[in-house]
Amino acid sequence: MKRIAFVSTLSLAAAFLSINAEEKGNWMPLFNGKDFSGWAQHSGTAEYRVEDGCVVGKTVAGTGNSFMCTTKEYGDFILEFEFKVPEGMNSGVQFRSLFYDKDTEVEIAGKNKKFPADRVHGYQFEIDPSPRAYTGGIYDEARRGWLKDLKENEAARKAFKSGEWNTGRIECKGDSIKTFINGVMATDVKDSLTTKGIIALQVHGIGNKKEAVGKEIRWRNIRIQEL
Repeated sequence: MKRIAFVSTLSLAAAFLSINAEEKGNWMPLFNGKDFSGWAQHSGTAEYRVEDGCVVGKTVAGTGNSFMCTTKEYGDFILEFEFKVPEGMNSGVQFRSLFYDKDTEVEIAGKNKKFPADRVHGYQFEIDPSPRAYTGGIYDEARRGWLKDLKENEAARKAFKSGEWNTGRIECKGDSIKTFINGVMATDVKDSLTTKGIIALQVHGIGNKKEAVGKEIRWRNIRIQEL
């Protein structure tokens, strides 16, 4: 009996190691660290460049929100990325997002807003270095507004590191959407309005605020595991 138990334990251990090895093997880089192969810019005219293995997004005056988008769509997946954002800059990472094919008007927080054709819309992992600290919340960009902020999640609000590298994680499977900031769960929601779409890196529009021109956000180690 002891020998059988020992063999059974070994089998379970081997299965566990196999699952872990398979998970590690499924990770694929979304950004090659050299150029924007597999990506294309949409919606606005903020400046994007590749520098030191990072995607760098830079604010410019007189444009709306800008997005560097994957050319491939993704449905069920785990996405991880690192980012560093300065104070006074708002940003985000879109997922399961789409483009309006014509000028579109939607109601957000009780107000009607118009968006032009090619405008990215859909789920966004919020990047918010402001005092409210909503980084990791889910905002439905150019569509419905906030799905889940962090008003009631003090642990996630405190997990964000101002002026430092942070790690974001998004898990999508069916109607389940979960987000994490530096290993702390930020949101856990059920929503199925969009089940597949592009992933995009946002540089938020700044209007004509001179003090906001030239602020830069950086992303690196962007990887995905399709489920």
